[in-house]
Amino acid sequence: MRRAARVDANQREIVEHLRKMGATVQLLHTVGHGCPDAVVGYGGVNYLIEIKDGNKSPHQRKLTPDEQAWHDDWCGQVAVVTCTWDCDLLLKFDEWVDGESE
Repeated sequence: MRRAARVDANQREIVEHLRKMGATVQLLHTVGHGCPDAVVGYGGVNYLIEIKDGNKSPHQRKLTPDEQAWHDDWCGQVAVVTCTWDCDLLLKFDEWVDGESE
């Protein structure tokens, strides 16, 4: 039997921030087997994100073996976010590059 999924301390803050940005968020952390923590819909695009606690040391933020294997095998986009700024960069990058940001 699989153990309960651990949730990073900053998951709630990140999810609330994403939703305030106008994104939809579906949590996936209970799927296990290295699956990312959430899928985020924003501007007609889906983003898979793995949430890590940016207050922990780099060693403690390292992907688990299951997560690393999942990331390595996935043929699409997946990102690791550690703070709300990472979310801003991920979702707003195209706007900033094109000069459309406010």
